[in-house]
Amino acid sequence: MIAVRLRSLAAIALGALFPSLGCSPALPSPRPDVETTNAPRPAPRWGIAIHGGAGVLDRASLSPEREAETRAVLAASLEAGHGILAKGGSSLDAVTAAIRILEDSPLFNAGKGAVFTHEGTNELDAALMNGHTREAGAVAGLRHVRNPITLARSVMEKSPHVMMIGEGAERFAEQEGLELVPERYFYTEERWQALQRALAAEKKAPPPQGKPQGFWESPAGRDHKFGTVGAVALDQAGHLAAGTSTGGMTNKRFGRVGDSPIIGAGTYADEGCAVSATGHGEYFIRYTVARDVCARVDYAGMTIGAAADRVVMDILVKAGGEGGLIAMDAQGNVAMPFNSKGMYRGYMGADGITSVSIFRDR
Repeated sequence: MIAVRLRSLAAIALGALFPSLGCSPALPSPRPDVETTNAPRPAPRWGIAIHGGAGVLDRASLSPEREAETRAVLAASLEAGHGILAKGGSSLDAVTAAIRILEDSPLFNAGKGAVFTHEGTNELDAALMNGHTREAGAVAGLRHVRNPITLARSVMEKSPHVMMIGEGAERFAEQEGLELVPERYFYTEERWQALQRALAAEKKAPPPQGKPQGFWESPAGRDHKFGTVGAVALDQAGHLAAGTSTGGMTNKRFGRVGDSPIIGAGTYADEGCAVSATGHGEYFIRYTVARDVCARVDYAGMTIGAAADRVVMDILVKAGGEGGLIAMDAQGNVAMPFNSKGMYRGYMGADGITSVSIFRDR
Protein backbone atom coordinates (compact mmCIF):
# COMPACT_ATOMS: atom_id res chain seq x y z
CA MET A 1 0.00 0.00 0.00
CA ILE A 2 2.81 2.37 0.88
CA ALA A 3 4.56 1.57 -2.42
CA VAL A 4 1.37 2.33 -4.36
CA ARG A 5 1.03 5.69 -2.63
CA LEU A 6 4.68 6.54 -3.35
CA ARG A 7 4.21 5.68 -7.04
CA SER A 8 1.13 7.92 -7.16
CA LEU A 9 3.01 10.82 -5.58
CA ALA A 10 5.89 10.33 -7.99
CA ALA A 11 3.52 10.36 -10.95
CA ILE A 12 2.00 13.61 -9.78
CA ALA A 13 5.44 15.18 -9.34
CA LEU A 14 6.54 14.05 -12.80
CA GLY A 15 3.32 15.36 -14.27
CA ALA A 16 3.95 18.79 -12.78
CA LEU A 17 7.47 18.88 -14.21
CA PHE A 18 6.68 17.24 -17.57
CA PRO A 19 3.00 17.80 -18.44
CA SER A 20 3.58 16.38 -21.92
CA LEU A 21 3.87 12.92 -20.32
CA GLY A 22 0.11 13.07 -19.76
CA CYS A 23 0.18 12.02 -16.11
CA SER A 24 -0.37 15.34 -14.35
CA PRO A 25 -3.54 16.42 -12.61
CA ALA A 26 -5.61 19.27 -14.08
CA LEU A 27 -3.31 22.13 -15.06
CA PRO A 28 -3.99 25.81 -14.31
CA SER A 29 -5.76 27.81 -17.03
CA PRO A 30 -3.37 29.19 -19.64
CA ARG A 31 -2.23 32.82 -19.39
CA PRO A 32 -4.70 35.14 -21.14
CA ASP A 33 -1.93 36.70 -23.24
CA VAL A 34 -0.76 33.40 -24.71
CA GLU A 35 -2.27 32.25 -28.02
CA THR A 36 -4.07 28.92 -27.39
CA THR A 37 -5.90 28.45 -30.68
CA ASN A 38 -5.11 28.38 -34.36
CA ALA A 39 -8.32 30.22 -35.21
CA PRO A 40 -7.65 33.35 -37.31
CA ARG A 41 -7.56 36.62 -35.39
CA PRO A 42 -9.79 39.49 -36.54
CA ALA A 43 -7.92 42.03 -38.65
CA PRO A 44 -6.97 45.16 -36.68
CA ARG A 45 -8.74 48.40 -37.49
CA TRP A 46 -5.71 49.96 -39.12
CA GLY A 47 -5.37 53.71 -39.43
CA ILE A 48 -3.34 56.82 -38.69
CA ALA A 49 -3.68 59.76 -36.30
CA ILE A 50 -1.70 63.01 -36.39
CA HIS A 51 -1.29 66.19 -34.37
CA GLY A 52 0.10 69.59 -35.22
CA GLY A 53 0.58 71.03 -31.75
CA ALA A 54 -1.49 72.20 -28.79
CA GLY A 55 -1.85 75.37 -26.73
CA VAL A 56 -3.89 78.51 -26.47
CA LEU A 57 -5.38 78.49 -29.95
CA ASP A 58 -7.62 81.52 -29.91
CA ARG A 59 -10.57 81.31 -32.29
CA ALA A 60 -10.53 85.07 -32.77
CA SER A 61 -6.91 85.07 -33.93
CA LEU A 62 -7.41 82.20 -36.38
CA SER A 63 -8.77 83.68 -39.58
CA PRO A 64 -11.04 81.57 -41.80
CA GLU A 65 -8.32 81.57 -44.46
CA ARG A 66 -5.62 80.41 -42.03
CA GLU A 67 -7.89 77.77 -40.58
CA ALA A 68 -8.76 76.41 -44.02
CA GLU A 69 -5.08 76.32 -45.00
CA THR A 70 -4.14 74.54 -41.77
CA ARG A 71 -6.89 71.96 -42.15
CA ALA A 72 -5.80 71.32 -45.73
CA VAL A 73 -2.23 70.53 -44.68
CA LEU A 74 -3.44 68.26 -41.87
CA ALA A 75 -5.65 66.43 -44.35
CA ALA A 76 -2.74 66.08 -46.80
CA SER A 77 -0.61 64.62 -44.01
CA LEU A 78 -3.29 62.07 -43.17
CA GLU A 79 -3.75 61.13 -46.80
CA ALA A 80 -0.01 60.61 -47.29
CA GLY A 81 0.18 58.17 -44.39
CA HIS A 82 -3.15 56.51 -45.15
CA GLY A 83 -2.16 55.91 -48.76
CA ILE A 84 0.78 53.84 -47.59
CA LEU A 85 -1.27 51.84 -45.09
CA ALA A 86 -4.02 51.16 -47.65
CA LYS A 87 -1.49 49.45 -49.92
CA GLY A 88 -0.29 47.23 -47.09
CA GLY A 89 2.69 49.45 -46.23
CA SER A 90 4.26 49.67 -42.80
CA SER A 91 3.24 51.94 -39.96
CA LEU A 92 6.82 53.28 -39.92
CA ASP A 93 6.52 54.39 -43.54
CA ALA A 94 3.12 55.94 -42.88
CA VAL A 95 4.27 57.90 -39.82
CA THR A 96 7.39 59.15 -41.61
CA ALA A 97 5.44 60.29 -44.68
CA ALA A 98 2.76 62.05 -42.62
CA ILE A 99 5.29 63.95 -40.52
CA ARG A 100 7.34 65.00 -43.55
CA ILE A 101 4.27 66.79 -44.93
CA LEU A 102 3.93 68.74 -41.68
CA GLU A 103 7.67 69.47 -41.52
CA ASP A 104 7.54 70.98 -45.00
CA SER A 105 4.74 73.38 -44.07
CA PRO A 106 5.53 76.79 -42.50
CA LEU A 107 2.27 76.56 -40.53
CA PHE A 108 3.65 74.20 -37.89
CA ASN A 109 6.55 74.42 -35.47
CA ALA A 110 8.64 71.69 -37.10
CA GLY A 111 10.97 71.72 -40.08
CA LYS A 112 10.21 74.72 -42.28
CA GLY A 113 8.08 76.42 -39.64
CA ALA A 114 10.48 76.00 -36.71
CA VAL A 115 10.57 78.77 -34.10
CA PHE A 116 13.69 80.80 -33.29
CA THR A 117 16.00 80.45 -30.32
CA HIS A 118 17.17 83.41 -28.23
CA GLU A 119 20.18 83.74 -30.54
CA GLY A 120 17.99 83.86 -33.65
CA THR A 121 18.75 80.35 -34.90
CA ASN A 122 16.60 77.28 -35.40
CA GLU A 123 17.20 74.00 -33.56
CA LEU A 124 15.14 71.01 -34.57
CA ASP A 125 14.42 67.72 -32.78
CA ALA A 126 12.65 64.50 -33.80
CA ALA A 127 12.13 60.87 -32.82
CA LEU A 128 10.67 57.71 -34.35
CA MET A 129 9.89 54.37 -32.71
CA ASN A 130 8.95 50.95 -34.07
CA GLY A 131 6.48 49.34 -31.68
CA HIS A 132 6.97 45.86 -33.12
CA THR A 133 10.72 45.75 -32.43
CA ARG A 134 11.18 48.57 -29.86
CA GLU A 135 13.83 50.05 -32.12
CA ALA A 136 14.04 53.84 -31.94
CA GLY A 137 15.94 56.76 -33.41
CA ALA A 138 16.13 60.34 -32.17
CA VAL A 139 17.93 63.56 -33.11
CA ALA A 140 18.26 66.95 -31.44
CA GLY A 141 19.74 70.38 -32.07
CA LEU A 142 19.69 70.17 -35.86
CA ARG A 143 20.21 73.32 -37.95
CA HIS A 144 20.48 72.12 -41.54
CA VAL A 145 18.45 68.92 -41.94
CA ARG A 146 15.29 69.62 -43.93
CA ASN A 147 13.33 66.68 -42.53
CA PRO A 148 14.48 65.69 -39.03
CA ILE A 149 12.08 62.72 -38.90
CA THR A 150 13.95 61.15 -41.83
CA LEU A 151 17.24 61.49 -39.99
CA ALA A 152 15.68 59.96 -36.86
CA ARG A 153 14.75 56.96 -38.96
CA SER A 154 18.27 56.69 -40.34
CA VAL A 155 19.66 56.73 -36.80
CA MET A 156 17.29 53.89 -35.92
CA GLU A 157 17.94 51.76 -38.98
CA LYS A 158 21.51 52.54 -39.99
CA SER A 159 23.37 53.09 -36.73
CA PRO A 160 23.79 51.18 -33.47
CA HIS A 161 22.58 54.24 -31.52
CA VAL A 162 19.25 55.69 -30.43
CA MET A 163 20.07 59.41 -30.24
CA MET A 164 22.42 61.79 -32.04
CA ILE A 165 22.69 65.55 -31.55
CA GLY A 166 24.02 68.70 -33.18
CA GLU A 167 26.93 68.69 -35.58
CA GLY A 168 27.56 64.97 -35.17
CA ALA A 169 24.00 64.17 -36.17
CA GLU A 170 24.32 66.41 -39.21
CA ARG A 171 27.55 64.75 -40.27
CA PHE A 172 25.72 61.44 -40.09
CA ALA A 173 22.89 62.94 -42.19
CA GLU A 174 25.41 64.02 -44.82
CA GLN A 175 26.98 60.56 -44.80
CA GLU A 176 23.56 59.02 -45.39
CA GLY A 177 22.79 61.39 -48.26
CA LEU A 178 19.90 63.19 -46.59
CA GLU A 179 18.88 66.65 -47.76
CA LEU A 180 20.69 69.48 -45.99
CA VAL A 181 19.56 73.09 -46.38
CA PRO A 182 21.03 76.49 -45.46
CA GLU A 183 19.75 78.03 -42.23
CA ARG A 184 17.74 80.63 -44.16
CA TYR A 185 15.46 77.83 -45.37
CA PHE A 186 13.81 77.78 -41.93
CA TYR A 187 13.22 81.54 -41.80
CA THR A 188 9.60 82.66 -41.70
CA GLU A 189 8.56 86.19 -40.83
CA GLU A 190 5.85 84.96 -38.49
CA ARG A 191 8.30 82.99 -36.34
CA TRP A 192 10.84 85.83 -36.41
CA GLN A 193 8.27 88.31 -35.12
CA ALA A 194 7.28 85.87 -32.39
CA LEU A 195 10.88 85.94 -31.19
CA GLN A 196 10.95 89.75 -31.25
CA ARG A 197 7.81 89.88 -29.09
CA ALA A 198 9.34 87.40 -26.65
CA LEU A 199 12.57 89.41 -26.43
CA ALA A 200 10.66 92.64 -25.86
CA ALA A 201 8.52 91.06 -23.15
CA GLU A 202 11.64 89.64 -21.48
CA LYS A 203 13.08 93.15 -21.16
CA LYS A 204 9.87 94.45 -19.60
CA ALA A 205 9.53 91.55 -17.20
CA PRO A 206 12.99 90.30 -16.16
CA PRO A 207 13.21 86.93 -14.44
CA PRO A 208 12.58 86.74 -10.69
CA GLN A 209 15.55 86.71 -8.34
CA GLY A 210 17.44 83.46 -8.61
CA LYS A 211 16.06 82.65 -12.07
CA PRO A 212 18.70 83.33 -14.76
CA GLN A 213 17.75 84.52 -18.22
CA GLY A 214 16.93 81.64 -20.48
CA PHE A 215 15.49 79.44 -17.74
CA TRP A 216 12.41 81.54 -17.11
CA GLU A 217 9.59 82.41 -19.42
CA SER A 218 7.82 85.71 -18.93
CA PRO A 219 4.07 85.01 -19.03
CA ALA A 220 3.62 88.11 -21.19
CA GLY A 221 6.24 86.97 -23.65
CA ARG A 222 5.43 83.30 -23.86
CA ASP A 223 4.26 82.19 -27.29
CA HIS A 224 1.47 80.12 -25.85
CA LYS A 225 1.33 77.51 -28.57
CA PHE A 226 3.15 74.21 -28.69
CA GLY A 227 3.69 73.56 -32.38
CA THR A 228 5.19 70.08 -32.19
CA VAL A 229 3.90 67.69 -34.88
CA GLY A 230 3.50 63.95 -34.65
CA ALA A 231 1.83 60.80 -35.89
CA VAL A 232 0.90 57.31 -34.71
CA ALA A 233 -0.19 54.48 -36.98
CA LEU A 234 -1.32 50.85 -36.99
CA ASP A 235 -0.71 48.93 -40.21
CA GLN A 236 -2.56 45.94 -41.64
CA ALA A 237 0.03 43.58 -40.15
CA GLY A 238 -0.95 44.85 -36.69
CA HIS A 239 2.26 46.78 -36.05
CA LEU A 240 2.33 50.20 -34.36
CA ALA A 241 4.72 53.13 -34.78
CA ALA A 242 5.02 56.64 -33.39
CA GLY A 243 6.96 59.73 -34.43
CA THR A 244 7.32 63.34 -33.31
CA SER A 245 9.11 66.40 -34.72
CA THR A 246 9.53 69.93 -33.35
CA GLY A 247 11.30 73.24 -33.60
CA GLY A 248 11.32 73.63 -29.81
CA MET A 249 10.32 76.74 -27.88
CA THR A 250 10.51 80.36 -28.97
CA ASN A 251 13.40 82.20 -27.27
CA LYS A 252 14.93 79.05 -25.79
CA ARG A 253 18.60 79.15 -24.70
CA PHE A 254 21.55 76.96 -23.89
CA GLY A 255 20.70 74.13 -26.28
CA ARG A 256 17.50 73.28 -24.45
CA VAL A 257 15.90 70.03 -25.63
CA GLY A 258 12.28 69.17 -24.95
CA ASP A 259 10.34 65.93 -24.78
CA SER A 260 9.83 65.25 -28.50
CA PRO A 261 13.10 63.32 -29.09
CA ILE A 262 13.08 61.68 -25.66
CA ILE A 263 11.88 58.10 -25.99
CA GLY A 264 9.22 57.51 -23.34
CA ALA A 265 8.51 61.20 -22.79
CA GLY A 266 7.21 62.69 -26.05
CA THR A 267 7.44 59.60 -28.25
CA TYR A 268 6.88 55.91 -27.52
CA ALA A 269 5.55 52.74 -29.15
CA ASP A 270 5.38 49.06 -28.22
CA GLU A 271 3.33 46.09 -29.37
CA GLY A 272 0.13 47.39 -27.81
CA CYS A 273 0.33 51.16 -27.77
CA ALA A 274 1.80 54.16 -29.62
CA VAL A 275 1.95 57.77 -28.42
CA SER A 276 3.13 61.13 -29.75
CA ALA A 277 2.85 64.10 -27.40
CA THR A 278 2.80 67.88 -27.67
CA GLY A 279 3.08 70.36 -24.86
CA HIS A 280 5.38 72.00 -22.34
CA GLY A 281 8.19 69.50 -22.70
CA GLU A 282 9.71 69.78 -19.26
CA TYR A 283 6.56 68.32 -17.71
CA PHE A 284 6.29 65.59 -20.30
CA ILE A 285 9.87 64.57 -19.57
CA ARG A 286 9.46 64.57 -15.79
CA TYR A 287 6.31 62.49 -15.96
CA THR A 288 7.47 60.23 -18.83
CA VAL A 289 4.08 60.87 -20.36
CA ALA A 290 4.21 58.71 -23.49
CA ARG A 291 5.47 55.62 -21.69
CA ASP A 292 3.09 56.20 -18.78
CA VAL A 293 0.09 56.00 -21.08
CA CYS A 294 1.30 52.74 -22.61
CA ALA A 295 2.25 51.28 -19.22
CA ARG A 296 -1.27 51.85 -17.97
CA VAL A 297 -2.62 49.98 -20.97
CA ASP A 298 -0.11 47.16 -20.53
CA TYR A 299 0.07 46.71 -16.75
CA ALA A 300 -3.25 48.07 -15.50
CA GLY A 301 -5.40 46.86 -18.38
CA MET A 302 -6.82 50.32 -18.98
CA THR A 303 -8.32 51.25 -22.33
CA ILE A 304 -6.25 53.62 -24.45
CA GLY A 305 -8.83 56.35 -23.87
CA ALA A 306 -8.89 55.95 -20.10
CA ALA A 307 -5.09 55.79 -19.87
CA ALA A 308 -4.55 58.87 -22.03
CA ASP A 309 -7.21 60.87 -20.19
CA ARG A 310 -5.78 59.96 -16.78
CA VAL A 311 -2.31 61.19 -17.74
CA VAL A 312 -3.27 64.34 -19.65
CA MET A 313 -6.40 65.49 -17.84
CA ASP A 314 -5.44 64.49 -14.31
CA ILE A 315 -1.73 63.93 -13.69
CA LEU A 316 -0.45 66.69 -15.97
CA VAL A 317 -3.14 69.16 -14.91
CA LYS A 318 -2.25 68.69 -11.24
CA ALA A 319 1.43 69.18 -12.08
CA GLY A 320 0.75 72.34 -14.10
CA GLY A 321 1.75 70.79 -17.44
CA GLU A 322 -0.14 71.97 -20.51
CA GLY A 323 -0.55 70.07 -23.76
CA GLY A 324 -1.97 66.91 -25.22
CA LEU A 325 -1.20 63.72 -27.13
CA ILE A 326 -2.43 61.26 -29.70
CA ALA A 327 -2.45 57.55 -28.89
CA MET A 328 -3.45 54.33 -30.64
CA ASP A 329 -3.69 50.76 -29.43
CA ALA A 330 -3.24 47.44 -31.22
CA GLN A 331 -6.96 47.22 -32.01
CA GLY A 332 -6.93 50.59 -33.76
CA ASN A 333 -8.66 52.51 -30.97
CA VAL A 334 -7.57 56.16 -30.84
CA ALA A 335 -7.38 58.79 -28.08
CA MET A 336 -6.57 62.49 -28.53
CA PRO A 337 -6.92 64.27 -25.16
CA PHE A 338 -5.60 67.79 -24.51
CA ASN A 339 -5.86 70.11 -21.52
CA SER A 340 -5.19 73.30 -23.48
CA LYS A 341 -7.76 75.32 -25.44
CA GLY A 342 -7.02 73.52 -28.67
CA MET A 343 -4.91 70.94 -30.47
CA TYR A 344 -4.47 70.48 -34.20
CA ARG A 345 -5.33 66.82 -34.78
CA GLY A 346 -6.77 64.34 -37.23
CA TYR A 347 -7.56 60.68 -37.88
CA MET A 348 -8.09 58.49 -40.94
CA GLY A 349 -9.03 54.82 -40.71
CA ALA A 350 -9.62 51.94 -43.08
CA ASP A 351 -12.86 53.56 -44.29
CA GLY A 352 -10.84 56.40 -45.82
CA ILE A 353 -12.84 59.15 -44.10
CA THR A 354 -10.68 62.14 -43.13
CA SER A 355 -11.41 63.77 -39.77
CA VAL A 356 -9.58 66.97 -38.79
CA SER A 357 -10.22 69.09 -35.67
CA ILE A 358 -8.67 72.07 -33.89
CA PHE A 359 -10.94 72.97 -30.99
CA ARG A 360 -13.02 70.71 -28.77
CA ASP A 361 -16.15 71.12 -30.84
CA ARG A 362 -14.66 71.16 -34.33
